[in-house]
Formats: sequence, C-alpha cells, structure tokens
Amino acid sequence: MTTDPTAGRPAATPSPVLSIRGGALRVRNRELWSGLDLDVHPGEFIAVLGGNGTGKTSLLRAMLGERRLDEGTVQVGGHAAHRGHRRIGYIPQQKIAAPGTPLRGRDLVALGVNGTRWGPPISTRGDRERVDALLASVGAESYADRPLGSLSGGEQQRLRVAQALADDPTLLLCDEPLMSLDLQHQRAVSELIDARRREHGTAVVFVTHDINPVLAIVDRVLYLAQGRFTIGTPDEVLRDDVLSRLYGTPVEVFRSRGRVIVVGTPEAEHHHEVVA
Repeated sequence: MTTDPTAGRPAATPSPVLSIRGGALRVRNRELWSGLDLDVHPGEFIAVLGGNGTGKTSLLRAMLGERRLDEGTVQVGGHAAHRGHRRIGYIPQQKIAAPGTPLRGRDLVALGVNGTRWGPPISTRGDRERVDALLASVGAESYADRPLGSLSGGEQQRLRVAQALADDPTLLLCDEPLMSLDLQHQRAVSELIDARRREHGTAVVFVTHDINPVLAIVDRVLYLAQGRFTIGTPDEVLRDDVLSRLYGTPVEVFRSRGRVIVVGTPEAEHHHEVVA
C-alpha cells in the first residue's frame, strides 16, 4: 500500500505578490508613517484609506518603483520594486480626456499592449487580437473606435482598466479609480476589478477616499492617519475605538444600509463628513 507523504500537512501559503518591510515615508522632514510591514497575497484586495497628505499615492509610487521609501524595502514577486515592472498593472486617478482628443479607445488600450517597445508602435495581428480581447473583457467594444474626448468618464475609465490588464498583471495598483464617477459607473468599474482578482488571482491595492463602493469585496484595510497606521479587516479597523486611537481624538463610525460613515476626524472639520 502506498501513502501520500503530503497527507495531513497544511496547505502551503502562497508567496506574497508584494512585500514591504520597515517602510517609512517622509515629506520635508515630516514623517507620514514608519515601521510599515505589509504582505499582499495572490487574489487579495487591500483598500488604502486616509486623508489628503497621508502618503497614499506616494505608497503606490513606491510599489511602482517610481519613488524610494525613506526607510525599508518594497519587493514585488520577490524582487526589489522597479520602474516598468511588466507584471504590475496601474489604474491612475481619473483624468477626463479633453473634448476633441483624437485618440481612440482602442488606441489607448493598444498603448498597454505595445507601448513599451522600442521604436514606433507597429501593430501586429496578435496585438490587434489582444486589444480586442481586452476591450471585450471590460465591455468597451461598442465605443472602441470613438475618440476619447467623446466618451463619458465611466467609459474612459473602463478603457484604462483594460489598458492596465494588458500585461496580465499579478498585481493591480489603483489610485482613486472611482473618483468623479457616478454610482453606476463606480459599481461597474469596481466589478471589473473584482472579477479580475477572483478569476485570475490578481492582487489588488486600491487607494480610495470612499470605501463604500468596494466594501463588500475588501479583504483588509490599511488606514493611514496622523503619522500612524493600522491594518486589519474592515470590521477590525472601521471601529470607534480603533480610529480614535489612530487619530488621537474621539472618532465615531456609523453604519447605515451597508455604508460606513466616519465622523470626528481632522479631515471632517473641513469636509463636514468623511466617508471611509
């Protein structure tokens, strides 16, 4: 009789897609945060929250290899983060193309497919098939040949999702990808990103000022505030006591109809209400 030598052993934990050790970030000698240790595993969805000036976008830039942390290390796939990593997809903050912009939707997506090659971008049959497949994956076929300047913000952001997926990324970095979108398009773009991570195991780091559109799909929250941070599940982090300690001032968290509202933070003094 033969036996399985692996029987009874716990399943091996996949290696993290992204790993930060001892991370610290400073701006003009002001420390935004320090001592950050973070592992992001395949298929995990991490939401990064915090007010303006807490270093959320700078953290993404460090993951992209475009900015050095002031202390600590960032590794992607076991190697130091570097600019132009082909297995990282990036969805930037929403920037509406100006009316009259002649670039077509499929041209934008094609830049993700062949835009990193040396010399003039020469489209091959394989490139065109890849662009068509990406357009189909985000439901953008019907307006792929229209100029960007004629498309709505939601349509443009779908195309940027397709562009970010061009290299079949293992890590998808999203910098306020829902900003300026209405609720319908927020939901549509969120569902596209979630489908990618569920079907392909792509890890997602999602910077946002409003967690509510993605609350149901978030695994963990990294909350940056007042030179400190906390990490945990949404239920562990989005609590009165946890955020009050983080901010050093009384903070209240209200839940209503599946939404989370945080009030009492320094940001709320200027915005009356902070939706976390």
